[in-house]
Amino acid sequence: MPGKTGWGWWWARLPLCLLLSLYGPWVPSSLGKPKGHPHMNSIRIDGDITLGGLFPVHGRGSEGKACGELKKEKGIHRLEAMLFALDRINNDPDLLPNITLGARILDTCSRDTHALEQSLTFVQALIEKDGTEVRCGSGGPPIITKPERVVGVIGASGSSVSIMVANILRLFKIPQISYASTAPDLSDNSRYDFFSRVVPSDTYQAQAMVDIVRALKWNYVSTLASEGSYGESGVEAFIQKSREDGGVCIAQSVKIPREPKPGEFDKIIRRLLETSNARAVIIFANEDDIRRVLEAARKANQTGHFFWMGSDSWGSKSTPVLHLEEVAEGAVTILPKRMSVRGFDRYFSSRTLDNNRRNIWFAEFWEDNFHCKLSRHALKKGSHVKKCTNRERIGQDSAYEQEGKVQFVIDAVYAMGHALHAMHRDLCPGRVGLCPRMDPVDGTQLLKYIRSVNFSGIAGNPVTFNENGDAPGRYDIYQYQLRNGSAEYKVIGSWTDHLHLRIERMHWPGSGQQLPRSICSLPCQPGERKKTVKGMPCCWHCEPCTGYQYQVDRYTCKTCPYDMRPTENRTGCRPIPIIKLEWDSPWAVLPLFLAVVGIAATLFVVVTFVRYNDTPIVKASGRELSYVLLAGIFLCYATTFLMIAEPDLGTCSLRRIFLGLGMSISYAALLTKTNRIYRIFEQGKRSVSAPRFISPASQLAITFSLISLQLLGICVWFVVDPSHSVVDFQDQRTLDPRFARGVLKCDISDLSLICLLGYSMLLMVTCTVYAIKTRGVPETFNEAKPIGFTMYTTCIVWLAFIPIFFGTSQSADKDRIPMGPWWGMDPTLSPSLLVPKPPKPGSLGCQLRLLPSTGPELQRGCLLLALSGHPMGLDAPWGPVHSAHIPAPALPGFWRGRGGGLTYFFLFF
Repeated sequence: MPGKTGWGWWWARLPLCLLLSLYGPWVPSSLGKPKGHPHMNSIRIDGDITLGGLFPVHGRGSEGKACGELKKEKGIHRLEAMLFALDRINNDPDLLPNITLGARILDTCSRDTHALEQSLTFVQALIEKDGTEVRCGSGGPPIITKPERVVGVIGASGSSVSIMVANILRLFKIPQISYASTAPDLSDNSRYDFFSRVVPSDTYQAQAMVDIVRALKWNYVSTLASEGSYGESGVEAFIQKSREDGGVCIAQSVKIPREPKPGEFDKIIRRLLETSNARAVIIFANEDDIRRVLEAARKANQTGHFFWMGSDSWGSKSTPVLHLEEVAEGAVTILPKRMSVRGFDRYFSSRTLDNNRRNIWFAEFWEDNFHCKLSRHALKKGSHVKKCTNRERIGQDSAYEQEGKVQFVIDAVYAMGHALHAMHRDLCPGRVGLCPRMDPVDGTQLLKYIRSVNFSGIAGNPVTFNENGDAPGRYDIYQYQLRNGSAEYKVIGSWTDHLHLRIERMHWPGSGQQLPRSICSLPCQPGERKKTVKGMPCCWHCEPCTGYQYQVDRYTCKTCPYDMRPTENRTGCRPIPIIKLEWDSPWAVLPLFLAVVGIAATLFVVVTFVRYNDTPIVKASGRELSYVLLAGIFLCYATTFLMIAEPDLGTCSLRRIFLGLGMSISYAALLTKTNRIYRIFEQGKRSVSAPRFISPASQLAITFSLISLQLLGICVWFVVDPSHSVVDFQDQRTLDPRFARGVLKCDISDLSLICLLGYSMLLMVTCTVYAIKTRGVPETFNEAKPIGFTMYTTCIVWLAFIPIFFGTSQSADKDRIPMGPWWGMDPTLSPSLLVPKPPKPGSLGCQLRLLPSTGPELQRGCLLLALSGHPMGLDAPWGPVHSAHIPAPALPGFWRGRGGGLTYFFLFF
């Protein structure tokens, strides 16, 4: 080649030269018409500019054969689409006028290694051949026919084939436009800089498939890929997009070997069943592998279990699903947006053996399509195969449906034609035919023109390329449906930058329009949080929110505020019901009844005392302290109503005042009584003079002094801690939040309550001590022992009350328990203290007598005690009491005398 004979040029092509040397014995045979293997032939159409073509006319061979069975749609339809496009361009006066496009079309046999061998034909014209040492038999120089120069290649179909061929063509700067290769690897402009394609990259396809999966609410899928660039890179792109977008997890990725062994597809189905929840299977595989997968699924009796999602290699083809309609039902497939080319249908339907001799594989197609044989020698005796008559017609005597990539083959040829036309316009302005600047065509310049084309394709879609040679992503989405025994691919949506999916058009086996599930874990119920499985964000365990927790979001439970509890479904919080002691509660009815009875009895005694206020018996009972004692008892009973009333500022304030005041009044009166008795007898042992402060006024002063200390403590309490009501949510915060309650009560803590009642307890204990000390008085004294009995029983009640109160955890019970002491204590006070008894001889009591005095009137007095023996400090010897004359003392007062061997203690009033 002129200008390209330097060492650098040859050194760059050294690997290719070595490759050609390996295939040297084959190359000449490929140029002729070899005998034997028909698949090594090629279609050659002369023209001013030659384009190469690579098509999978045959499938992969087996048992060492390079090629297998004929592919009618994927091979013959696409090949004829290129011939159709060449005819249109050559007949178009506006596109490449006076320039004829030729072609050299090869069969790749769906195998990348075979395609590499075939593609060497395209570069033969670019390699200089040295014929100096070759001589003919006559001694003259040889005549070497120079092969046609291929300026661009249309193809290939499979991505793995395109990658293999692209590595060769880029060395010789031959542009390549694919009509079906979609592997993302081919977008790498640094490695495949001379590669372009009119179909979108699988990167777009993967994004579209991820969008479909998410629209169908699937989040757990498996992937299945044919070994090779198309399958592996397609699945890799899908996994990458699913990670970027999130929400879709890959259960497992299974690869179909390039040369599968027997039983390999059965093993693949068993492996897919290991993750049975992943019912959706994303397939990037060739149609042969797709068909074998469906057969294995049917063999494993898994019809209807898997939901297939096929890439554009499945598209809307009938071959992969032929006789496997039930297994493939519901499959969602994707295909670059296309339209049927009506002109091609008319062209292809008119093809016959007579008018299509340029297609060397058309005769083989004819036999396969019409199930006949062209040669009588091929007919076997007894076979049902007929002889072809050449009167068969495509579409009439056989089924015909245009293959999905026909449009893209035509667009690829037109893209090359428009690029050559623009190049000719710029390099050969005004020239008819090729000019020297385009002879030969520079591949680098042609590539720039290819990347710059922008025209309306055969179906009306714009044909453009980005900087990486990729076409924009535009897809139609199909679903394979069975309706009334007939199967069809139905368009259910499209994708152009974003998804448009009409779910109502979809139909699923067994469930109709209801979307099937392909999820790792079922959705959590309301009130349950997700605990994600490590490394698998689509798989999780559902954990219920417990206790007082509610569901904040899908992954978090949070505790409700202290005054709230979770709703029934634990999706939020609601206020805890507030309760208080109601008047009609059983806990209130009985105390109220007892309080009413106690108040009635107390009032009855008060009325009786008032009526007989001036009678000796009332006076003898110590009416002043009796009235004080009755007031205390009344307050104890009346406090029951305050304990049941609804807590508020007024109620709580009254509780603080009267809760301990009634007891303090009662115990103060009792303490004063027992103290007086104790002092009287103690004084009587030491002296004949009366003790101080035993008069009624003194007794009242002592009693009110004791009561005033209680009132002083209450006032201090009000200053330090003002009274108010609170709602206690803690004491009734049960394990089950459904039973949680807030208790409306007064703000009286346990310590405050003990301090409040502590003074009363001190009075009670002191009174009990005096009762013990006076337990030995004679039975004729009628107050000491009943008071002692009262104090003993009161102490027992208090000893029982304290552990019960502090051992109870429920606030409502605590509010009810303080009433118990009043009920147990008050009845013990009333009957034994309010009514004086007439004493028996020698018994304890206060016997009312009329005593003669030295004066003219009898004195009213009370015989407190009569003792035998010789008391100390006798004033004078006395006779029997009935005949004794007692000198009149200053009344009222205390007097001691002796008579009849007895010592008498009198109280005058």
